[in-house]
Amino acid sequence: MPSKDFLKVTELVSRKHHPRDITVVMTGGEPLLRNDLADIGKKLRAQGFRWSLVTNGYLLEPRRLNELINAGLGAITISLDGPAEQHNWLRVNPDSYRRAIEAIRLVARAGRLTADVVTCVNQKNIGLLPRIQEILTETGIRKWRLFTITPIGRAADIEDFNLTGEQYYQLLQFIEQNRNSVSFPEATFSCESYIGKFENKAREGFFFCRAGIHIGSILANGDISACPNIDRTLVQGNIYQDDFTDIWENKFQPFRNRDWTKINGCADCNQYRYCEGNGIHWWDYENRRILLCNYSKMKQS
Repeated sequence: MPSKDFLKVTELVSRKHHPRDITVVMTGGEPLLRNDLADIGKKLRAQGFRWSLVTNGYLLEPRRLNELINAGLGAITISLDGPAEQHNWLRVNPDSYRRAIEAIRLVARAGRLTADVVTCVNQKNIGLLPRIQEILTETGIRKWRLFTITPIGRAADIEDFNLTGEQYYQLLQFIEQNRNSVSFPEATFSCESYIGKFENKAREGFFFCRAGIHIGSILANGDISACPNIDRTLVQGNIYQDDFTDIWENKFQPFRNRDWTKINGCADCNQYRYCEGNGIHWWDYENRRILLCNYSKMKQS
């Protein structure tokens, strides 16, 4: 998407909403592939927005990081998916681990940034979480978020991407124990799903899917949606035909009234009042079916 189109949208949004109440997150794909990222950041800050970045770290080096910080970058998230073998397997790049570690060390030393690391937990790294934590401790990073893979795209067909119920339970136990030990980096579970008895233990607070309520997105082709990995049939408009603020204020009904999720197994579940159908990214909206119920998966372990 051309930066002028994106910035036009943020300029219009800033006229109706106070920019200090909004954080713009640059994600991808890989946002560091854009040579104009610092220019976009400067213009966002000039409009009053805070902005942050989610990256694999491959293209992050000291000069680039300084450029982004000077452009107003306030927070950054870098992915690390295991020790070298496991990380490079998932990223399909033999140099990805080295570059990610260098980037994590770099942002850990940057005092003006809020920085954390995210790990995509899968069959290849579920038994290596203590080792990953040791690696991150050495980098100096203080925050660590863990999440699992939604079974969409190639993740739907590759068995090693998806945890068993027992492994899912193991993951949540690891995070709870880590949080109780007050070790660093401090681990927390992502906001991806309802996790039953681990609520407020494996992460702070209680599960609430913010997609379309607190979170909106503009996709690469201009489509307006919530979290970027949500079913594309939930797209609410497009910035090339629609006003983003008008769409945000007057559409997004499937996100804000989730009665449509109370079907099949969810209809009779005694936990539905707490999860309201789980995270929306777990749903095939067009066919009205849930791809995976994390709570059921965990309960069966």
